[in-house]
Amino acid sequence: MATDPAGSIVRRVPSALKAAWDRLRNLTTSSPARFAVLVFASLVLLFTALLSLPAASADGRRLPLADALFTAVSTICVTGLTTVDIATTFSPLGKVIIFVGVNIGGMGVLTLASILGLVISKRLGLRAKLIAASDSNPLRSHGGPVNEGQTVRLGEVGTLLRTVALSTLLIEALVAIALYPSLVFAGIRPLEALWEAPFYAAMAFTNTGFTPNPGGLVPFADDYFLLTVLMAGVFLGSIGFPVIYALWKHYWHVRRWPLHTKLTIITTVLLFFAGAAAFLALEYGNPKTFGSMDAWDTTFQAFFLSAMTRSGGFAVVDIGDLYGSSLIVGCMLMFVGGGSASTAGGIKVTTLAVLALAVWSEAKGRQSVEAFGRRIPSDVQRVALSVVAWGATIVALSTITIAQISQAPVSDVLFDVISGFATVGLSTGLTAELTDPAVYVMALTIFMGRIGTVTLAAAVAATSRSQLYSLPVERPIVG
Repeated sequence: MATDPAGSIVRRVPSALKAAWDRLRNLTTSSPARFAVLVFASLVLLFTALLSLPAASADGRRLPLADALFTAVSTICVTGLTTVDIATTFSPLGKVIIFVGVNIGGMGVLTLASILGLVISKRLGLRAKLIAASDSNPLRSHGGPVNEGQTVRLGEVGTLLRTVALSTLLIEALVAIALYPSLVFAGIRPLEALWEAPFYAAMAFTNTGFTPNPGGLVPFADDYFLLTVLMAGVFLGSIGFPVIYALWKHYWHVRRWPLHTKLTIITTVLLFFAGAAAFLALEYGNPKTFGSMDAWDTTFQAFFLSAMTRSGGFAVVDIGDLYGSSLIVGCMLMFVGGGSASTAGGIKVTTLAVLALAVWSEAKGRQSVEAFGRRIPSDVQRVALSVVAWGATIVALSTITIAQISQAPVSDVLFDVISGFATVGLSTGLTAELTDPAVYVMALTIFMGRIGTVTLAAAVAATSRSQLYSLPVERPIVG
């Protein structure tokens, strides 16, 4: 009997594609966390290739691999740290690539994919809702059912996705419109300002901190309107899309806000004022930062620095000129970061709030952790503790490794490492001077910080299994 090798190959190709598609579909549903890590890594490689193009460089030459990779990681992970000067290194094409990358990274890969699916198909199936829900709530990254009440319920995921898309477009557009006159008055040509205003708006809302012009924000140090608009953009990006959705849904009916929204807003405001007070007290006599300013300038710049150390990444004063005590305060603020499911990084303000409430409840001898008439379940408390432990471990290992490679002062290394882990973007000047091995370690730190400690833990963990038995209890001595 005659054989048909060509026909056999043709038949095998569709079956191979179908098998690959089935494996990808199983990956997205069985572990959205692993899928998110895979897609983020793929985007980093793609943008590394794009930024390596000669056309992306201002001088027409290929960017070194370490610089291209680090810039791609910083872009997709909306960090803002850089080993090169964005304004002078990249061509207009390179800056457009960075602009697109920060918006992709800011909205979240799975969220953006779900939004595109919603636009194309006009509806979301259960599979797509589960994927999007895992991006808006890291607790859904774990296998198994989610039994406790959720800030955003599964049936509201479609509306949340519309809120993400509309709020991103609307807020960035409003920030760009508000920034445009200030840029023109500062001496930037009107046509250039038409590009720089949206760029600054995207960098503010995504909490990235890249600047398109040489000198960064130094030329605008006295333009308090522009700096205030940037702070507003950073704040709206850092509170998180679930909070924006809750505020849009319930407006100013505070009693109807979900617990997550209340904890996020309250903790964010408290940290904002506490950070400003700390910087004001510590840097008031520093002649290199606030010492040469009057009372009003000092107060405003203290609030601006407090907002930017939370995740914004913009800077007016030279971070390397801050006192060591101020660097420690900055490290604390950066490590906490912004709100969950936001463009900000860090362990998140709700994590800090949950742990603070747990400590307070333990001190008061209460059986459960409660806030605003709601009980916070024990699994949320365990996840909060795990996030802090994972984050501290990543920061410690990265700091030790980079300090050993660079032999730089530990204070500078620690600040830049936390800035990278929390995707802030502020730097003492160390990152731009790192050797290639240290640059790769910093890039890995940024990647793990953006993916999120909860998602990272879920991605490497095995599928959860039901335990049908209970072991005997024994209490070790703690404290």
